[in-house]
Amino acid sequence: MSIQNLNTFDPFADAIKGSDEGVQDGLVHIRIQQRNGRKTLTTVQGLSSEYDLKRIVRACKKEFACNGTVIEHPEYGEVLQLQGDQRENICQWLTKTGLAKPDQLKVHGF
Repeated sequence: MSIQNLNTFDPFADAIKGSDEGVQDGLVHIRIQQRNGRKTLTTVQGLSSEYDLKRIVRACKKEFACNGTVIEHPEYGEVLQLQGDQRENICQWLTKTGLAKPDQLKVHGF
Protein backbone atom coordinates (compact mmCIF):
# COMPACT_ATOMS: atom_id res chain seq x y z
CA MET A 1 0.00 0.00 0.00
CA SER A 2 1.28 3.46 -0.85
CA ILE A 3 0.82 6.57 1.27
CA GLN A 4 -0.93 9.37 -0.53
CA ASN A 5 0.15 12.95 0.09
CA LEU A 6 -2.97 15.11 0.44
CA ASN A 7 -1.07 18.40 0.53
CA THR A 8 -0.57 18.49 -3.23
CA PHE A 9 -4.25 18.98 -4.08
CA ASP A 10 -6.39 21.72 -2.52
CA PRO A 11 -10.09 21.01 -3.17
CA PHE A 12 -11.09 24.50 -2.00
CA ALA A 13 -8.67 26.48 -4.18
CA ASP A 14 -11.35 27.53 -6.68
CA ALA A 15 -13.73 28.58 -3.89
CA ILE A 16 -11.13 30.92 -2.41
CA LYS A 17 -10.71 32.74 -5.73
CA GLY A 18 -14.47 33.30 -6.00
CA SER A 19 -16.71 32.89 -9.00
CA ASP A 20 -18.25 36.40 -9.07
CA GLU A 21 -16.19 38.50 -11.44
CA GLY A 22 -16.74 42.23 -11.21
CA VAL A 23 -18.22 42.08 -7.71
CA GLN A 24 -16.05 43.82 -5.19
CA ASP A 25 -14.48 42.26 -2.13
CA GLY A 26 -14.87 43.48 1.45
CA LEU A 27 -17.76 45.12 3.21
CA VAL A 28 -19.63 48.23 2.11
CA HIS A 29 -20.56 50.35 5.13
CA ILE A 30 -23.69 52.47 4.81
CA ARG A 31 -24.04 55.01 7.59
CA ILE A 32 -26.38 57.84 8.46
CA GLN A 33 -25.23 61.09 10.06
CA GLN A 34 -27.49 63.60 11.76
CA ARG A 35 -27.10 67.18 10.60
CA ASN A 36 -29.23 69.94 12.09
CA GLY A 37 -32.86 69.36 12.94
CA ARG A 38 -34.41 66.67 10.73
CA LYS A 39 -31.66 66.80 8.09
CA THR A 40 -29.50 63.71 7.60
CA LEU A 41 -26.62 62.52 5.42
CA THR A 42 -26.12 58.99 4.12
CA THR A 43 -22.49 57.94 3.63
CA VAL A 44 -21.33 54.90 1.66
CA GLN A 45 -17.80 53.72 2.40
CA GLY A 46 -15.89 50.69 1.19
CA LEU A 47 -16.75 50.56 -2.51
CA SER A 48 -13.94 49.23 -4.66
CA SER A 49 -11.49 51.79 -6.00
CA GLU A 50 -11.84 50.41 -9.53
CA TYR A 51 -15.36 51.86 -9.75
CA ASP A 52 -15.85 55.44 -10.92
CA LEU A 53 -17.48 56.90 -7.82
CA LYS A 54 -18.52 60.14 -9.51
CA ARG A 55 -20.59 58.20 -12.03
CA ILE A 56 -22.15 56.16 -9.20
CA VAL A 57 -23.09 59.39 -7.39
CA ARG A 58 -24.57 60.83 -10.57
CA ALA A 59 -26.75 57.73 -11.05
CA CYS A 60 -27.83 57.76 -7.39
CA LYS A 61 -28.74 61.44 -7.54
CA LYS A 62 -30.97 60.77 -10.52
CA GLU A 63 -32.51 57.62 -9.07
CA PHE A 64 -33.24 58.91 -5.54
CA ALA A 65 -33.92 62.60 -6.40
CA CYS A 66 -31.35 63.86 -3.89
CA ASN A 67 -28.04 65.66 -3.98
CA GLY A 68 -24.72 63.92 -3.43
CA THR A 69 -20.96 64.17 -3.71
CA VAL A 70 -17.72 62.23 -3.32
CA ILE A 71 -15.53 63.38 -0.43
CA GLU A 72 -11.99 62.39 0.48
CA HIS A 73 -11.90 61.11 4.06
CA PRO A 74 -8.46 60.88 5.73
CA GLU A 75 -9.20 57.50 7.33
CA TYR A 76 -11.73 55.85 4.98
CA GLY A 77 -10.57 57.13 1.60
CA GLU A 78 -13.21 58.19 -0.92
CA VAL A 79 -16.71 58.20 0.55
CA LEU A 80 -20.07 58.82 -1.14
CA GLN A 81 -22.33 61.34 0.57
CA LEU A 82 -26.04 61.54 -0.24
CA GLN A 83 -28.56 63.92 1.26
CA GLY A 84 -31.38 62.42 3.29
CA ASP A 85 -31.93 58.94 4.69
CA GLN A 86 -31.11 56.81 1.63
CA ARG A 87 -29.99 53.65 3.48
CA GLU A 88 -32.66 51.31 2.11
CA ASN A 89 -32.54 52.88 -1.37
CA ILE A 90 -28.77 52.54 -1.70
CA CYS A 91 -28.84 48.93 -0.45
CA GLN A 92 -31.41 47.93 -3.04
CA TRP A 93 -29.67 49.90 -5.80
CA LEU A 94 -26.21 48.41 -5.11
CA THR A 95 -27.57 44.87 -5.25
CA LYS A 96 -29.74 45.60 -8.31
CA THR A 97 -26.82 47.01 -10.29
CA GLY A 98 -24.49 44.23 -9.16
CA LEU A 99 -21.92 46.48 -7.50
CA ALA A 100 -22.20 44.58 -4.21
CA LYS A 101 -23.85 41.42 -2.94
CA PRO A 102 -26.42 41.66 -0.12
CA ASP A 103 -24.12 39.89 2.36
CA GLN A 104 -21.42 42.52 1.74
CA LEU A 105 -23.65 45.41 2.81
CA LYS A 106 -23.47 46.57 6.43
CA VAL A 107 -26.03 49.20 7.43
CA HIS A 108 -25.29 51.35 10.49
CA GLY A 109 -27.46 53.91 12.23
CA PHE A 110 -30.58 54.26 14.26
